[in-house]
Amino acid sequence: MTVTGDPVEPLLVRSALNRLTEERPFIGPVGFTGQGASVSYWDEGDSMLDVASLALRMWDEHRTSAGLPSWEVVGLEVVEKSVHDARSRPGFGSAPQSFQL
Repeated sequence: MTVTGDPVEPLLVRSALNRLTEERPFIGPVGFTGQGASVSYWDEGDSMLDVASLALRMWDEHRTSAGLPSWEVVGLEVVEKSVHDARSRPGFGSAPQSFQL
């Protein structure tokens, strides 16, 4: 999931993301700047639509408790476990490039 918005002090973003990882199990790699963040995590659901809905709500649901910036979700990628696992194997290559429109 990728979020972005008005600039926030990067140390505040880092602290908020650390709190998010304590509140939300299975958070994976996290990248951030003072204007956005990219968060990977594992979740399960009956369908891709269920998992996407959970992901789209996660940032807002933890905004107050983790002190997350008032940023909006601008990107979301949902892949099944086998794809995620294949990407994690050594030699898979680089992750797909993301582009902002």
